[in-house]
Amino acid sequence: MLVEAEDVSVSIGGRAVLDGETVRCAPGTMTALVGPSGSGKTTLLHCLGLLLPVDRGRIVVGGDDVTGYGAGARRRFWRDHAAFVLQDYGIMDEESVAFNVTMRSGLFGRRVTGDLERLAAVLEQTGLGGRQEEAASHLSGGEKQRLALARAIYKQAGVVFVDEPTASLDAVNRRKVIDLFAGFAADGRTVIVSTHDAEMIEACGSRYEIGSARAVAA
Repeated sequence: MLVEAEDVSVSIGGRAVLDGETVRCAPGTMTALVGPSGSGKTTLLHCLGLLLPVDRGRIVVGGDDVTGYGAGARRRFWRDHAAFVLQDYGIMDEESVAFNVTMRSGLFGRRVTGDLERLAAVLEQTGLGGRQEEAASHLSGGEKQRLALARAIYKQAGVVFVDEPTASLDAVNRRKVIDLFAGFAADGRTVIVSTHDAEMIEACGSRYEIGSARAVAA
């Protein structure tokens, strides 16, 4: 699913954060949004994911102008097409690892439902194998980041929005996470990453420099 920003500008608290940014994020490719700290990488990522409205310009997803989507249409987009791996992880500490991945449980009790075979596979992929029943509060920061990634893989979303995915990871897990995202893109999905990690940027098929008005093929 092609995701585009066209001449997007955003001001927050009276300060211009984005000014006329245009980027094209193609399916089957990881696109890195790059720039120095405070340049607006995360803001642009949130605009592309319909988490933040734009002041000027358009957001286009799959050829459709989604800039003016209301709350219901945004929720349907998030439910049906998008997954997010954000710096705050979006993890529910009081719930189990399994529930945080599938987001589904039985009507009565706490029994997790969904595709349990796929659940086990994605936990293995992300280094959390066998920890389905643990409370998410027991996980370290890096493990919670991988749990958010497991949720995105489990959902099989068409578009994945990722904010600094390697920030809390050691070298081994950094490489593992990068490879997982690369594999996700190779399956035909659109992966959009806000990052300053040189290794992550190197793995991306294209990168967009905030403020440069240009995309750069990797």
